[in-house]
Amino acid sequence: MAMGSKTTIKIIGIALLITGAGLALWGYQLSGSVGSQLTQAFTGSGTDKVMTLYISGAVSLVVGLFLVIKK
Repeated sequence: MAMGSKTTIKIIGIALLITGAGLALWGYQLSGSVGSQLTQAFTGSGTDKVMTLYISGAVSLVVGLFLVIKK
């Protein structure tokens, strides 16, 4: 693999880490909204949008971490 490819993969990994952290933070902020709290009070679980943001943020973080650490 060429040297430029490794650098590109690391940059993509860093971008995924930042994106994943942003999605997880956005999900956390959204979970504190009034509508989400009402849904959680009646159903006992978070809204679909919050769960989607948490899951996609976690996946992005894991893939980004793998790409950054990978040799």
